[in-house]
Amino acid sequence: MISELATIVATSALVAIAILWFRLRRSRSEFSSEVNAWKQRLEIDLRHAREERNRLLDALGDAFLLVDATETIRFANQAARILFGHRELVGRPVREIFIDPRLADALLRCLASGEPVQSRILLSQQTSPRGSLETRGVNAWVIDAARLSDTPEGEPSTRVVIRDVTSEHQLEQVRKDFVANASHELRTPLAIINGYLENLLDDGMIDEPEMARRFLTVMRKHTDRISRIVEDMLVISRLESGEAGTLKIEPFRFRSCVNDILERLESVIRNQRAEVCTRRVDGEVILHGDRFYWTQVLFNLVENALKQNPHPGLRVEIGCEADAEQIRVWVSDNGVGIPSADLPHIFRRFYRVEKHHSQQEIKGTGLGLSIVKRAIEAHHGTITVTSTPGRETRFLITIPKVEGVVL
Repeated sequence: MISELATIVATSALVAIAILWFRLRRSRSEFSSEVNAWKQRLEIDLRHAREERNRLLDALGDAFLLVDATETIRFANQAARILFGHRELVGRPVREIFIDPRLADALLRCLASGEPVQSRILLSQQTSPRGSLETRGVNAWVIDAARLSDTPEGEPSTRVVIRDVTSEHQLEQVRKDFVANASHELRTPLAIINGYLENLLDDGMIDEPEMARRFLTVMRKHTDRISRIVEDMLVISRLESGEAGTLKIEPFRFRSCVNDILERLESVIRNQRAEVCTRRVDGEVILHGDRFYWTQVLFNLVENALKQNPHPGLRVEIGCEADAEQIRVWVSDNGVGIPSADLPHIFRRFYRVEKHHSQQEIKGTGLGLSIVKRAIEAHHGTITVTSTPGRETRFLITIPKVEGVVL
């Protein structure tokens, strides 16, 4: 009886142990499955977070890099890949990807010291990170580097932002050049006027009518020059400050605009014994734009041809033709022309062509062609120039045609 009871107890214990073992095994299996599921969810969430991070960083307009403590690139956004010509960046040392070591200096200083570093760098066209895609000449970059929080492994990462500020640099240079040139252009006639005034007042020449009249004539000439410079600067200022967006756009006959400038320049044309003719400029050609600026454009181009070629026999042609999509207007002359080295620069403010054929400097404000270019651009057009010295110099204006324009 006792032995049977012991057998029953032993059997029950074994069954209980077996049940506990199976339950434990099932629990371990369920726990393992849950852990694996958590790991999978964590990996998926981490992958999604990385993809979201990459999308956000790829949306940046500036190049963005992550660099580890060994100076190796661990991440590069789309702007960085484009900047470096889609070269492989990840896994490469920073010293290898920069043509000019000055670009890497700011980053290396940050890696060495751990302190944030920001540096502005001017590079030549040949050493630009854009490589052969760089066509802007001197280019400017801001390198902004800062260490991020330490990674779990204890190895710090450094983020690098490379910002292209070439446009801002060029605009700054244009402003500096404009102020310097404008000051010089105004200083010269003012000095001349002041000198003649001193002669009139201090030397008693005001009592000599003939001498006083000659002095006053010269002074008036230079005050006219100052007025012209100021007026031209105001026109450029309006075109570049956004007021060009409020142009008085309306249809007008191109022929009437040509007649206006020929009347204004009639005495100059007659005195120089020049010939100004028109080609395909009939009363049916209609332009859609601001007539004031178009008159300014044609006046400056024709006057420029006359000033550059003061000798008799000059022939200037004003022409116009249109097709279904655009209108082309040109002003050409058979004068001395423009040297090829000067052609890329003639639309710059205050730029003057050096006349190797003449010892006498051509007088003018140096702003006429700048006004022409900016006025045409304000009308969504383009202007180009070609020149064969001694044969033909042609300024060609192309603007989009506006359908349904009637007067």
